[in-house]
Amino acid sequence: MKRMMKIGVLGCAAIAQRYVIPAINESIHWQLAGVSSRNKGKANTFAKEFSTKAYYSYQSLLQDDSIEAIYIPLPNSLHYEWVKKSLQLGKHVLVEKSMACTYAEVEELNKLAKNNQLALVENFQFRTHSQLQFIKDTIASGTLGELRQVRSSFGFPPFADDTNIRYDKSLGGGALLDAGAYPLKIAQIILGEDIKVASARLETPQQYNVDIWGSAFLEKEESSLTAQISFGFDHYYQNSLEVWGSLGKLSTNRIFTAPPGFEPSVIIETAKGAETISLPSDHHFNNMLEHFYNVATSREDLEQEYSQNINQARLLEELKNKAHVN
Repeated sequence: MKRMMKIGVLGCAAIAQRYVIPAINESIHWQLAGVSSRNKGKANTFAKEFSTKAYYSYQSLLQDDSIEAIYIPLPNSLHYEWVKKSLQLGKHVLVEKSMACTYAEVEELNKLAKNNQLALVENFQFRTHSQLQFIKDTIASGTLGELRQVRSSFGFPPFADDTNIRYDKSLGGGALLDAGAYPLKIAQIILGEDIKVASARLETPQQYNVDIWGSAFLEKEESSLTAQISFGFDHYYQNSLEVWGSLGKLSTNRIFTAPPGFEPSVIIETAKGAETISLPSDHHFNNMLEHFYNVATSREDLEQEYSQNINQARLLEELKNKAHVN
């Protein structure tokens, strides 16, 4: 039987409280060793809720030699510093997206992880949901024919709190690093990593100091395949993927955030007509933790993770550089 590994959490974010820490406590692979916050009250609240140890600084948790892995749900601007410190102390790292704010930072972090043979995984949970595997299998089966184009969008209404960290430039806010990272990621999963940003647009309204919405057109190298992506913070809710081929089209409207207990539906349209397929619910938080454990212990997929991380950062930077900013 595989041994359990101890994992610590840097920061008391909502996603950690609602989903990831409960999944850690359900896991047969991970043992929650502690939570940390620079706010003593938050650390104590989380520690009590999840029956674990409170640390009153991020560094104090990292200095605990019994902790082998770190989960980091901090604001984007803090990812680089604390991922780096975690790796330097020999910890495996699961970090919320986006991994860092620049390509150079992500490249440095992955070189450090590689040199130390440590797992560094960006927490796109949808990668491990069975819905995505069904979609990939459908494409591979030839049901859609030859691929022609991928379209994906992820956007939602404004946040109720004007002080939300996603509106703060100093904290790495903005729609691209938050919502835009998802459709950019799935374009790579379906078309491959050899894609580039041909054109892009980012919109920064006067009342904000970060991009609030945007879009991009992607091209696959040495191919006619393309992808269109769009994202934003002040939109009618969209969470969609459309894969169009020579013989059919596949679409789904809950590709990125299908929660535990939710049964996603996939629509396949061909000359024979349209079929709506209800897929079983899945728990992608549990699945991602299992994937992270397997990468950390077997180390077979380390290079694949490093490559994905760096390519994602490359495309984010290309999009920013290509964008017509308004």
